[in-house]
Amino acid sequence: MTRTYLIKPILDHTYPLITHGKGIYLYDDQGKKYIDGSSGAVTASIGHGVQEIINAMKEQSEKVSFVYRSQFSTEVAEQLAKKMSDIASGDLNWSFFVNSGSEATETAMKIAIQYWQEKGMKTKTKIISRWMSYHGITMGALSMSGHIDRRKWFETTLKKYPAVSPPYYYRDTHGRSVEQCDEMYAKEFEKEILRVGKDNIAAFIAEPIIGAAGGALTPSDQYFKKMKALCDQYDILFIADEVMTGVGRTGKMFAMEHFDVVPDIMATGKGMSAGYTPIAATVVSEKVMEPILNGSNLIMSGHTFSANPQSAATALAVIEYIENNRLVEKSAEQGAYLRERLEQLAGKSAIIGNIRGKGLFVGIEFVQNKETKQPFARTDQVVSKIVTTNFQEGLLVYPANAGVDGVNGDAVILAPPLIITKTEIDELVDRFARSLAKVEHNLMGKELIQ
Repeated sequence: MTRTYLIKPILDHTYPLITHGKGIYLYDDQGKKYIDGSSGAVTASIGHGVQEIINAMKEQSEKVSFVYRSQFSTEVAEQLAKKMSDIASGDLNWSFFVNSGSEATETAMKIAIQYWQEKGMKTKTKIISRWMSYHGITMGALSMSGHIDRRKWFETTLKKYPAVSPPYYYRDTHGRSVEQCDEMYAKEFEKEILRVGKDNIAAFIAEPIIGAAGGALTPSDQYFKKMKALCDQYDILFIADEVMTGVGRTGKMFAMEHFDVVPDIMATGKGMSAGYTPIAATVVSEKVMEPILNGSNLIMSGHTFSANPQSAATALAVIEYIENNRLVEKSAEQGAYLRERLEQLAGKSAIIGNIRGKGLFVGIEFVQNKETKQPFARTDQVVSKIVTTNFQEGLLVYPANAGVDGVNGDAVILAPPLIITKTEIDELVDRFARSLAKVEHNLMGKELIQ
């Protein structure tokens, strides 16, 4: 074709055409081979071209691919809901299937507000969220997001939900212990509750490990215990946004398991279908469902493709594949090895300031000065250079924000498919190291990694 008719992320950019994928690799029409080091957008968690999933998709398509949820249910959608109940913690038993993570978090917000309305507390409509967070691109989800670059286009139309700081120990432990930081975060949260008034707050939403807006910012073991205790004290629901971290990505089925806290509502997606079909879920506790079941007896939300059997069958096959191949455990094992290799690289690098995350969800923050943690200027375009250079090297990495203000800081996320082997991790890190050496030379004017 002489021109494109497809609206792409950067309209005047020429993107390679991918023809196929296999395992952790993607191949373009020129024969170039890429390591999918970010699983796309932290999505392709079981790799590409898995025959068991292809078979499940074909089998379901030969039965029925679509029914409307207001008219019918299907056996496979019921089975997927049961599977979600089995793998989720506590009394998170009810699933509302949607098409994307944005829809899942927005549905979670609506259910939280409806819960309080059903209990006669109609003023509890506000959501408290954190700066350096990202919950989706729909207007409700974006209102809950503290991702400044993505908010700025629509700021005047968004709700002012982001209010409290994220757990950012790399920058906040200067002169403080991790425990003191956690106490500071909890006090800030409580102060915001008292300012807004608990009778006006429906829920607190948080990513267990912050993705795009923070480059895998990871809390301590006690952080969420403190935040959940305050939620309980002031009658506020806790929504865990597991869209990026769920279904094995962090070395647990869901990342909140690392912190021994069960949310009242959970949103998940991405790895739930591993990119084979669009599907996500809002998973709701018995506690939250009870007044709704005894009241209006409906969730006031819905989408045409919600719980469609084609996507349900695909997601069910993906989750069963993850379980049968022990990919949750492998994420923990291979993630530890990836961290080890990256820590070795950080010791040689002049600009890797911090490595964080859990399992195969690893963030790398870059700084101009490792002693002072001074970020690069935005004009240096460090993330863009790192992403582009790695792309040229045949490695896909995911760009992320970082820094004190969530604007002046640079990070990327490495999140390869959970099937990755140690040999493939070595290949990934070698490509990343070569790319980083080129970027450091460009930024500093000399070779810094040998």
